Amino acid sequence: MKIGSNLVREFLRDPGAQTRAVLVYGPDAGLVNERADIIARTAVDDLTDPFLVSEFSEGELLADRTLLIDETSALTFSGGRRVIRVRDVTDAASPVIQAYLADGTGEALTVLRAGDLGPRSKVRRLFEEAKNAAAVACYADDDRMLERVIRSAFSALKISVTADALAYLKTTLGADRAVSRAELEKLIIYVGDAKEVTLDDAITCIGDSSAFNLDILAFAVGDGDQAKVDRAYGRCLDEGTTPVSVLRIIQRHLTRLHLVLSESNKTGDASRAIGALKPPVFFKYRDQFLDQARAWTTSNIGAALAVLLDAEHAVKQTGAQAETICGHALIQTTEFANTRQIIRRSA
Repeated sequence: MKIGSNLVREFLRDPGAQTRAVLVYGPDAGLVNERADIIARTAVDDLTDPFLVSEFSEGELLADRTLLIDETSALTFSGGRRVIRVRDVTDAASPVIQAYLADGTGEALTVLRAGDLGPRSKVRRLFEEAKNAAAVACYADDDRMLERVIRSAFSALKISVTADALAYLKTTLGADRAVSRAELEKLIIYVGDAKEVTLDDAITCIGDSSAFNLDILAFAVGDGDQAKVDRAYGRCLDEGTTPVSVLRIIQRHLTRLHLVLSESNKTGDASRAIGALKPPVFFKYRDQFLDQARAWTTSNIGAALAVLLDAEHAVKQTGAQAETICGHALIQTTEFANTRQIIRRSA
């Protein structure tokens, strides 16, 4: 039985007595573990109880092909349903699992965890097609689910979160549920007795300060603000960011501007083109990015990218004076922005 995304929450609350085994799989390992635990707790309250819970690896199942059937058929001293947990399942275990599902004996609930399994995976198809088993996919949280996770973590402690802090957290978290929860717990500890999480709190606690300063630098270059470029470049170097990393982040920024310019030249809608960028532009920078897209030309971006690529090549070739080479390239690139803005203002 394949559990669709719209039915997952209901299934997690009650897998049903007829469900003998559940395969929880997907690229989000944190979410896989979280959902596997939730399902197991529908049968057993304490997952550390050695009399009610047994755990095996796929290797142990393959070494003893009757192990799974034997374990699920075993009775408990106190009565009730047992839980069998199996980790790191792959297609190699499909013959063992197929025999287990066909056997039909025993009352235990078996919860199996696996990584990302494609549609052609044998073990995944076994669970999707079986009437007494189910497959639950775990992919990275979408925007709506991530917001629910964030709000739930704070509301449980009666802490509110500002709109800009929430937007920042949604762009920073989400790749792995366990990591997201750990970061939110860290943020809760950071705010202490405060009853509101602000954007500054989120950036200070969770944000990568070096990445944040690189963003500041990239947008300063795009604005043609040489004084701000100098300050941001100095902070990046102080934090240990390499000149090559600096050059590449500016290249990436200008390349994204070029994509927006190319698309807006076709449609006349730069704002829509920005909205289509992946990853999205951080909301605090959106208006600034739009202004830059209107200020630059594709020819100026091309010339600036050539300067940056030449600088990267020089840094890699010589290995000497890398900071100076990079700094000079930033000055040249910033001048391209200034040139375009001067033309625009005088027009």
